[in-house]
Amino acid sequence: MSSTAVVRDLVDPYGRTIRDLRISVTDRCNFRCTYCMPAEGMVWLPKTEVLTFEEIERLARIVVEHFGVDGIRLTGGEPTMRAHLPVLVAKLAALSVPKESASPLAGQPIDLAITTNGATLANCVDELKLAGIARVNISLDTLDRAKFEQMTRRDELPRVLAGIDAAIGAGFSSVKINAVVERGVNDNEILDLAEFGRAKGVEVRFIEFMPLDAEGHWLSDKVVSQDEIVEQIAQVHPLELIPARGAAPADRWRYLDGKGSVGVIPSVTKPFCGDCDRVRLTADGQFRTCLFSTTEFDLRDLMRSGADDVAVAAEVERAVGTKWAGHQINQVNFIRPKRSMSQIGG
Repeated sequence: MSSTAVVRDLVDPYGRTIRDLRISVTDRCNFRCTYCMPAEGMVWLPKTEVLTFEEIERLARIVVEHFGVDGIRLTGGEPTMRAHLPVLVAKLAALSVPKESASPLAGQPIDLAITTNGATLANCVDELKLAGIARVNISLDTLDRAKFEQMTRRDELPRVLAGIDAAIGAGFSSVKINAVVERGVNDNEILDLAEFGRAKGVEVRFIEFMPLDAEGHWLSDKVVSQDEIVEQIAQVHPLELIPARGAAPADRWRYLDGKGSVGVIPSVTKPFCGDCDRVRLTADGQFRTCLFSTTEFDLRDLMRSGADDVAVAAEVERAVGTKWAGHQINQVNFIRPKRSMSQIGG
């Protein structure tokens, strides 16, 4: 740890301690999911505007060493589209939480995870595991090939299923499946997806449909609530709530027959904002305190202008000082972010 770093908790105005950093490594994606980005016309960031591996590692090191951030998740776009990704993973996996930190992981390596659509995962899963990825979340919204192509605008379901199997076989400490549920689209597959997870021995986490679709067509009546999701599953496979999720976004239930667990992220109907411990870094180096934030803090230009680590840490602290109490979805004063999900990082 640098001699100038004094470890202190990064606490927002509502008393929430920041422990989790989501890093988007690219805005590019090999899918065009309807709730994430438009079918055509995406303007990709020029390479010069995207953070280098060295810049990403520096920012990660600053928040780990100065503030005891102990969890980093790599996102995109689709993170596996970033060339030589295992090189970055190895750099981040070398970071350890300072012993002086109040983090539960003080003195230990950071918890390093990745969220991917899985389509190219089978090609790089062993490299990612060897480089230091501990946990993997894979997006899978449907098991129906035609519907998959409709939702992602790509006929890639077999490759995603192969990626899931490859991740399970690689021996990560955790493999989870993320499924966004949209009424009238895939809500008739909730039980099928839950049973897929049970059969594979992985936890499926259903996600309520959020207003970050690229076309701006989000309507609250497209949301399938957590209560509805749980009820559908419990009618066939009785469930028991697992208490105390803490800062984790998902409420979780265990199957009473012992065959694993299932989760729901109720972003819309039961927001977990009161326990939120995460912040985000976009591929072009903009720091965001919420997925739905309308304000960004430019850390890329700050670093490229020659600012030292202390100055960058101070800007991070200033940004966290503006973190909202909550995202205000379904309230009259809710304002949609200017960027789509693919540009922010999931």
